[in-house]
Amino acid sequence: MNIAIAADHGGFELKEILIKHYAKQNLILKDLGTYSEESVDYPDISKKMADEILSKKSDLGILICGTGIGISIAANRYKGIRAAILYNSDVARLAKEHNNANIAVFGGRMMSADDCIKNFDIFLNAKFEGGRHDRRICKLDID
Repeated sequence: MNIAIAADHGGFELKEILIKHYAKQNLILKDLGTYSEESVDYPDISKKMADEILSKKSDLGILICGTGIGISIAANRYKGIRAAILYNSDVARLAKEHNNANIAVFGGRMMSADDCIKNFDIFLNAKFEGGRHDRRICKLDID
């Protein structure tokens, strides 16, 4: 499975922690930036990730900004993207089981690295249930 990761300046520190953690687990995260704490605009980072997922270069993504809110709003503007803020373990599981989310979102200034790792692991191991959820997801991709 190919997983990309990207953050704005507010999520840079958490992004670096997650990259190092998952490398130790033999899971290499493709780093789409940003590469410092210098200010950048989260819509630009979301576009990079949306392009990555929609072109199928990566199967899943992780996006991080200060709160997780702005970057998730920006990502969800792209047809075919389902970005969910994984703020607890139940949401992490349900984001995949019910919404088939393809991008996990975290708030770098709001969430601990340990909580993000725990929630992302849950998200990775969950499976989309399909069924009634498929019908609802199809209604998300409107023009």
